[in-house]
Amino acid sequence: MPVYEYRCQNCRRRVSIFWRTFSEAQSGIPTCPHCGSTQLTRLISRVRVVRSEESRLESLADDFSFSDFDEKDPRSLARMMRKMASEIGEDLGPEFEEVVGRLEAGESPEEIEKAMPELLGEEGGGEDLGEE
Repeated sequence: MPVYEYRCQNCRRRVSIFWRTFSEAQSGIPTCPHCGSTQLTRLISRVRVVRSEESRLESLADDFSFSDFDEKDPRSLARMMRKMASEIGEDLGPEFEEVVGRLEAGESPEEIEKAMPELLGEEGGGEDLGEE
């Protein structure tokens, strides 16, 4: 079941259209779901490759070098976290984005822990992230 992407020449939006069969996609007339125009231009879609979690993690281990990682620099930690999240390929949610954004702004992990105690799983938890 193909999904094709188009650019509407009327409203300029990029739209994805799901077709039930390839023959329907070739003979059907794509219609913009936003403005109803049939003046759509088909685009070349990005290709996605489905990989196992093991394959993604192996790739991350092969690509990632700790030589450019500075554990004392929050921005360095943020770069590493973004790279790992990108390789995992899942949406890690708004909390992840907030933490990484704060690291990119230069805030230390300790400052973030104090400002966001809910990240510890309990309201404040009373434990340091490094303790068992």
